[in-house]
Amino acid sequence: MNLKTVECEVERLLAVISGKWKVLILRELFPGARRHAQLCRALPGITQKVLTAQLRELELDGAVRRQAFEAKRPHVEYSLTPFGKKLRRLIGQMHDLARQNCAVLKRRPPAGRFARPN
Repeated sequence: MNLKTVECEVERLLAVISGKWKVLILRELFPGARRHAQLCRALPGITQKVLTAQLRELELDGAVRRQAFEAKRPHVEYSLTPFGKKLRRLIGQMHDLARQNCAVLKRRPPAGRFARPN
């Protein structure tokens, strides 16, 4: 069995934003800090469990900061770190590229579902 021993920086970066929800979560945090419930409402179809897991991964990767507030009604807010704010430009460029090539992208099946050439 060959184990991969080299990981390039691009792979590491892609791991930060890969997954069904991470880019959408980051998009919701671009304007500013949000509470868990606000994120849940803004992302129809995501479960609380998945949202929590994705936020934890983003936090571990250094893109999101979790801040707990001890008030009369304690709550937690999530916001972008300086690294997370830098992802905004990258995600924006990806969005622009996708829009400019919409016709080409629509002709392809979802990632991972490409037919193997004969």
